[in-house]
Amino acid sequence: MILFCRTSGTPADRHAGTSQLLIDLHATPGIAIRPIIDLAGQHHFNEVHFDDALAPLDALIGQEGDGWNQVMSELAFERSGPERFLSSMQLIVELIAVLGKGHGDLARAAIGRLSAHLIILRRLSRGVAAMLDAGENPALHAAIVKDLGAVFEQSVPDIARGLIDAEPDLAARADYNAVLAKIVMNAPSWSLRGGTREILRGIIARGLGVRG
Repeated sequence: MILFCRTSGTPADRHAGTSQLLIDLHATPGIAIRPIIDLAGQHHFNEVHFDDALAPLDALIGQEGDGWNQVMSELAFERSGPERFLSSMQLIVELIAVLGKGHGDLARAAIGRLSAHLIILRRLSRGVAAMLDAGENPALHAAIVKDLGAVFEQSVPDIARGLIDAEPDLAARADYNAVLAKIVMNAPSWSLRGGTREILRGIIARGLGVRG
């Protein structure tokens, strides 16, 4: 695993004095891993506890004390990719299939808005990719993509349930009901990965000069 930790200074130094270490989970004594099972019964995350665990000097990634800058650079990739706004895409596909052509203006308007949001998010994501390719720092732009993308992803199940009266059911034969159930149970976690909504909006506010 990659561990982001303080290697010098004090917490009062905020970002200064933090580093990244590459930890061998199998060969490092003093590490306990406790699985976290999510609402959908899936295992994607863990609690990792360190009890007098020692890392060798060659575990350091990059420069000592430069961990914060490294993390922010990595997060620009994580926060701006299409996987940060396409997690609900299969539900949109199933929703359109169920609606067909027989539904009224309300359904057409909802699908139109979803499509417009998708197109905008895709353009924003590609813009961040272009900045990364040019060697620029898109931390602010990536945070905006991640925040808008999470809001979009989490809104899809509510929009779908407002258009179609169907119960989420993982064991359902109907693809729509099964996909709806999966999305409903997973959506709450989407505003956590890559940085919580509060963290992202703090970064955006600071980047716009309205927060110190």
